[in-house]
Amino acid sequence: MLIYSGLAVALIAFFVLTFFNSLVFGAEPNVDDLKDAENFKDGVFYNQSETETMSPDGSFFKILKEWMNKSKDNIPKSIIPVVKTDLKNFKSDEPTIIWFGHSSYLLFIEGKKILVDPVFYRASPIPIFGKSFPMSYNYKPEDLPEIDILLISHDHYDHLDYKTIKELLPKVKHILTSAGVDAHFKLWGTKAAQITSLKWNDKVELEGFQFTALTARHFSGRKFKRANTLWSSFDLKTPNYHLYLGGDSGFDIHFEKIGKEFGPFDLAILECGQYGKYWPKIHMLPEEVFKAAIQLNTKVLFPIHWGKFALSTHPWKEPIERLFEKADGEDLPILTPKIGEPLYFTKNTTPEKWWRKV
Repeated sequence: MLIYSGLAVALIAFFVLTFFNSLVFGAEPNVDDLKDAENFKDGVFYNQSETETMSPDGSFFKILKEWMNKSKDNIPKSIIPVVKTDLKNFKSDEPTIIWFGHSSYLLFIEGKKILVDPVFYRASPIPIFGKSFPMSYNYKPEDLPEIDILLISHDHYDHLDYKTIKELLPKVKHILTSAGVDAHFKLWGTKAAQITSLKWNDKVELEGFQFTALTARHFSGRKFKRANTLWSSFDLKTPNYHLYLGGDSGFDIHFEKIGKEFGPFDLAILECGQYGKYWPKIHMLPEEVFKAAIQLNTKVLFPIHWGKFALSTHPWKEPIERLFEKADGEDLPILTPKIGEPLYFTKNTTPEKWWRKV
């Protein structure tokens, strides 16, 4: 009996170790490449302000209890309508965004194609978690055209999906990401010459566009260690347009600072969803999203980080409804395209509240 028990323990340990050493978790960054970053110390990155990932009154068991008692409206009751756009043959004289739900979108701008944080499968390394909402059409990497720039804001699974990336890599000309995240791509077979990784306030010229990595209030990590790679927002300047690509961020002083130093923006893309009372500093409440957009001095707001995955316990429609309630009567256009629908953000577009029909 002891022999069989020992074998069982050994087999379990073998499978656990094999799983946690699989490619999906990526690689550890080279600390020597990061040590000159102002917010890097003792092997980890820090936010501008003190930021705990869990509030002092939170605990694993409280969060588990909240998940067990989450809203019945946490996921849609019916299938989300998706517009099927022929992306490989898509052409437009206007800068256009195709949203794929959550934080994934494809930007057609001035002859270039920029793909941001694509996750077309699951937002988790574990197959039973991170499943997307039922949709009338599921976009896959095979639907996409050749990509000039793949931009990854940070390495969380709902922004960096191994399966998606492996299928996309043959189509990608260049990868732009935050410091340390390049280690994952190198492990997955990308040539170092294809990758540019930036620390906060670093600038780079790619495809005739200027990108600057800017502050965000969040964290990172794909296995047990947190904050060993950087998380960023990005300032994007093209010859004719100026965009703020927000990534994930809790509300903090950086939005006002960025607005003063880099604004105004033609468009700000900000997270709006997956917040929770036990992690108030790493994601924004919808009311804070509106405040951030005002401080950034943007002409138009495009809220993302909702509409595809339930990564928190709130009703799936709540973020966007609360945002519109906060913005009621204010002079800030909010764009809410359907998944897959071409969004021409330079035009005056009346938002269609499509989610109310789901």
